[in-house]
Amino acid sequence: MKTIRLGKTNLSVSRIGIGGIPIQRPPEETAIKVLQRCFDLGISYIDTSIAYGTSEERIGKAIPDYRDDIVIATKTGWRDKEMANECLEKSLTNLQTDYIDIWQFHNVSTPTAFKQIFKTGGAMEAAQQALEEGKINHIGISTHSLEIARTAITSGEFSIVLFPFNFIRNEPADELISLAQKHDVGFVAMKPFAGGSIKNANIAIKYLLQYDSVLPVAGIEKISEIEEIVEIVKGSWTLTPRDQEVMKTTHSQLDKTLCRQCGECQPCPQGVHVQMLMITKGMWRLWPREEFLNRWMPPSVKSWSKCDHCEECEDKCPYHLPVRQIISENIEFYKKVAQGMI
Repeated sequence: MKTIRLGKTNLSVSRIGIGGIPIQRPPEETAIKVLQRCFDLGISYIDTSIAYGTSEERIGKAIPDYRDDIVIATKTGWRDKEMANECLEKSLTNLQTDYIDIWQFHNVSTPTAFKQIFKTGGAMEAAQQALEEGKINHIGISTHSLEIARTAITSGEFSIVLFPFNFIRNEPADELISLAQKHDVGFVAMKPFAGGSIKNANIAIKYLLQYDSVLPVAGIEKISEIEEIVEIVKGSWTLTPRDQEVMKTTHSQLDKTLCRQCGECQPCPQGVHVQMLMITKGMWRLWPREEFLNRWMPPSVKSWSKCDHCEECEDKCPYHLPVRQIISENIEFYKKVAQGMI
């Protein structure tokens, strides 16, 4: 397996990593076998979060024989020191390890959230203490905001940034990647398949491999998926004219319907959970059925009744998406799932 240096962490990790949300979907015994197959194939980077249901626990059960060869990146969504510390201790228990390689602040996508981390009694104090105690080795951040990503990279406080990057959401190619290189911050690309919207793994992975400082992390549920991806990494990374044509067609199809999760549509003045309703089908593809139906979607679906069609969400969307139309379609999709029709 080819490797990549992950910025100032100086960690040498596999050229492709795996994301830990879909590993919740199969039965636990199967999930453990999938993870161990990933490790046997040379995958040495796994991204997860305490918020990803059973993901950390399953990884913890899969890694005892592999721990020294695996880089674990997990996350906390809390912005205050006390709760972040509690999350860290729980993650260490879930993962059955006494240290976490990279501990990330999860989905920091507004200036307010970014400032909260650094205030007195904020989560950064927990991270710095954990560094001193050897419970974590590096501090990272995940965000869907270009503005926050820029700020994080140039702050000097983070060793890696986790940001969406694929050939549909390709803004990082214009500035962010070179900025990360300049500051020696590792750039980890989440959503290489755009939340499951991009179906062609060959093109999705080869596109990202063109960027020699970018580490893609792909959500994995099945052994066949990681075997396919590893074969792509082992092969030629050249994008053929046919590949370019397929990319162009796919981009055209998805560009006006794919939510980039930038958060610009929020908050809704009526309290509608706009962003979650925009990514309903992506959540269905990533999460277990019971989590989708009982945890994530019900509050958001209920909030849709508050919409008064003011169009503010569409006015704020920088990608000019037909937000209300997409949400209406997603609500119908959710109802079919709830009724057992899907």
